[in-house]
Amino acid sequence: MEVGQEAPDFTLPASNGENLKLSDLRGKKVVLYFYPKDNTPGCSNQACAFRDQHSAFTDADTVILGVSPDPLKSHDKFISKFELPFLLLADEEHEVAELYGVWKEKNMYGKKYMGIERTTFLIDKDGNIAKVYPKVKVAGHIDQLLEDVRSI
Repeated sequence: MEVGQEAPDFTLPASNGENLKLSDLRGKKVVLYFYPKDNTPGCSNQACAFRDQHSAFTDADTVILGVSPDPLKSHDKFISKFELPFLLLADEEHEVAELYGVWKEKNMYGKKYMGIERTTFLIDKDGNIAKVYPKVKVAGHIDQLLEDVRSI
């Protein structure tokens, strides 16, 4: 994915029980963040950082969407545990992760496996990619993202 190109459209089941279609959000800015797994330390820290700044993103006319391969049942527990005020999308077949180029080979303790590389996409009101944040480090990411959201 490159800055300036149209964000690929998709439809995924959302934690509100409905299917969400990305193109239905045209007219709003969208933070689309891909994360590996519910209820893991880094992913929990990232989700809580988004939660803590949620009103600032809302004030900037921005929708936050989290995407992982976890099923909705897992998302429901994650949302309840951390009181997350934004939607999580279930990409169980990792089709959207592949579409966005974030389904990658990973290596942990010498074991290779496929999984999501933590990546955030900032999508402008016209549905174009305004910024890509690959290999996100959670610390400081939300502040930088909020600054960028306010500038587009």
